Amino acid sequence: MAELKYDETGRLLFTEEMKEEYTILVPTMLPIHFSMLVSIFQHEGYKVKLLDTQNSNIVQLGLKYCHNDICYPAQLSIGQLMDAVESGEFDVHKVALLMTQTGGGCRASNYVSLLRKALKRADMEFIPVVSLNFSNLEKNPGFVITPSMIYKMANAIIYGDLLMCLHNQTVPYEIEAGSSQKLVDKFAAELNEDFYHNKSMGPKAIRRKMKEIVKAFAELPVTEKNKVRVGIVGEIYVKFSPLGNNNLEAFLLKENAEPVVPGLLDFILYTADTGIEDQKLYGGSMVRPIVSKILIDIFAKIQKDMIDTIKEVEGFHAPSTFKETKNAVKGVLDYGVKMGEGWLLTAEMLALIDEGVNNIVCTQPFGCLPNHICGRGMMRRLKELHPEANIVAIDYDAGATQVNQENRLKLMLSTARRNLQ
Repeated sequence: MAELKYDETGRLLFTEEMKEEYTILVPTMLPIHFSMLVSIFQHEGYKVKLLDTQNSNIVQLGLKYCHNDICYPAQLSIGQLMDAVESGEFDVHKVALLMTQTGGGCRASNYVSLLRKALKRADMEFIPVVSLNFSNLEKNPGFVITPSMIYKMANAIIYGDLLMCLHNQTVPYEIEAGSSQKLVDKFAAELNEDFYHNKSMGPKAIRRKMKEIVKAFAELPVTEKNKVRVGIVGEIYVKFSPLGNNNLEAFLLKENAEPVVPGLLDFILYTADTGIEDQKLYGGSMVRPIVSKILIDIFAKIQKDMIDTIKEVEGFHAPSTFKETKNAVKGVLDYGVKMGEGWLLTAEMLALIDEGVNNIVCTQPFGCLPNHICGRGMMRRLKELHPEANIVAIDYDAGATQVNQENRLKLMLSTARRNLQ
């Protein structure tokens, strides 16, 4: 068994010996994207297990080990990890827990320390917690993110956005049930192999692979596309995670609607863009904004290639570029509003309306201040600008009932159907 080692502050480290012996447990968020991201870590020699559990015990453990004032995504992600280590499925002396950490003003930056407190309360302080961050917040000798891994992860996010976009536009209309998901699984498996062999990367290779993916989805037998389209925005976890939003996309499909979900890359670009806006507002070193601009230029170009590829095929709606999304909020909300999802949340709603998606669900954890300001707080202004907008804000919390959430969604959908007719 690997020897436990600590840094000068007393933090338990994830060592190189642990990389060989330990299984790293990862909480869920985006099923398509995370399946590919996990494979990238596995190719680098890490033993990684993506958790897809959904049960009431997760919420109860989240409430047990977290203060009830902490946000719902923290309760769920920590609850899911604690549910796994207490399930008996894993050797608790050979597991580590991974949590992302942004380093911004959102409470999500504290999830790592909250998880360690949960382990201490459960008498499992011997389980190492690994912070996945790109801000040098924490380092571990046995967990190193190389430039090659970062590039592969960026590609996985772009392909994940494409697969999610095409899947959402075909699954409501597929003639053969499950045919769209089969294509998602097929291409995710191919891409995992490509990442291992360093293929399907680089601008030309990405464009070729994107064309292949779009062509395959376009050839799926589907019915006429005439259903209500419903955009989903909000706090990043409850927006994307089926566990966090009570399987919102599945509910909309059951209600004969087409879900429209902006991609993860927009959030990544928004985070990078913050470095540029901060320098404009507050001054300081030019290093971060220069690096941010280089990254934005690279991945915004690939995002545009993805969007252009979708536009080439009749029958699909292409999402907005990050530049278009950012411009949409100009004059409505200042770019200095950047805590949590900040101005991006309002911008995504405006971009969806510009794309003709007037029906929008704004998902927010109860008590999430940035989302209540930039989501619910901006609804009146958006309706003044766009009277056709049909927006509903849904709170997700351990104390919120699914029945109440679904009733409010049904009310929004009834209005959407009247407007469609």
